[in-house]
Amino acid sequence: MLMLDFHPTGRHFLQIPGPSPVPDRVLRAMSYPTIDHRGPEFGVLGLKVLADVQRLFKTRQPVIIYPASGTGAWEAALVNTLSAGDHVLMYETGHFAALWNKLAVRLGLKTEVMGLPGPDAWRHGVRADLIEERLKADTAHSIKAVCVVHNETSTGVTSNIAAVRKAIDAAKHPALLLVDTISGLGSADYRHDDWGVDVSISGSQKGLMLPPGISFNALSVKAIEASKKATLPKAFWAWDEIIEMNKTGFWPTTPNTNLLYALSEACDMLLEHGLDAVFARHQRWAEGVRSAVRAWGLQIQCADAAVYSPILTGVMTPEGIDADAVRKIIHERFDCSLGTGLGKIKGKMFRIGHLGDSNDLTLLAALAGCEMGLKLAGVKLAGSGVQAAMDYFSSHAAAVPSRKAA
Repeated sequence: MLMLDFHPTGRHFLQIPGPSPVPDRVLRAMSYPTIDHRGPEFGVLGLKVLADVQRLFKTRQPVIIYPASGTGAWEAALVNTLSAGDHVLMYETGHFAALWNKLAVRLGLKTEVMGLPGPDAWRHGVRADLIEERLKADTAHSIKAVCVVHNETSTGVTSNIAAVRKAIDAAKHPALLLVDTISGLGSADYRHDDWGVDVSISGSQKGLMLPPGISFNALSVKAIEASKKATLPKAFWAWDEIIEMNKTGFWPTTPNTNLLYALSEACDMLLEHGLDAVFARHQRWAEGVRSAVRAWGLQIQCADAAVYSPILTGVMTPEGIDADAVRKIIHERFDCSLGTGLGKIKGKMFRIGHLGDSNDLTLLAALAGCEMGLKLAGVKLAGSGVQAAMDYFSSHAAAVPSRKAA
């Protein structure tokens, strides 16, 4: 018999930046009996979750819900708006931006990668001025879309999307703005309509506190119009049939019914608490964790305090210390999972997630595991990060939720 109970005593500390810890309330919702996805009860559920996710994206436009990972939503955003050989500007701020570019190339798009030069390129957010400069130079308007990541999960950098929209407008360029907010939605302020985003891409397993398996495309009128002319192959991902059937709460293909129960419950939790209070909670957790990293005397992967992520903190290990070896010690000795460094920063940093079903004490426990693990790995720490985080949390009270819908 295969034993899958890896954590026989106590609660495992899942402090990766997604999948995030799932609240018991959401897990219970997933256990409801599966219903007919063509029956009237499902139509009610479908209309509710579609309206709820519009509120999370802060949009009045359609939001497509796919039974897929965020990678599927990346592909859907591209194939619905572009044609083979189209020129796309991809701004690289980390590993997930690089993966999105790789996917675009495989689809037959002509991608142009933009980013800061040198080894510190992944320590900063999107430079909107560089995008504006490049678009102004594109007088023939050959660039059809600009693709950026809102919260780069591999590095802990949250970019200014409103500034990117202003840059596109200042260049008087017609390019679409496509934004990955897979780890941002539900944890950091995001405004699809106000920021003029054409397609926003997200997933269920981060700030929405769900297991993986649901992804989203939030649309604009301009994006829908572009989809009518785009010629990249699409069938399952096509927006048109989904938009039409969603008007009555149904989908043209089989939806993941029980995950939609979970999505409905997660939306209730976020909206009942109030989105502003949810965002403030993540900012407070993030600063508490960063105070611990500073007390240890270690560097934060994000080098610009103005774009620190409220979702995760990247911790750089000293020269000669393998970050994955540190993670292994922490996992084996203290049953705490941390995010690995990805791509060109693998082995040089680890990531502490502060999102999902967490609180001050779960974060303090995770930081204690980190502190012990770092010491066991031979890292000389400047001071106690746990004490620094305790001091921060005790002197900065959490906001009391409004108990009103956002």
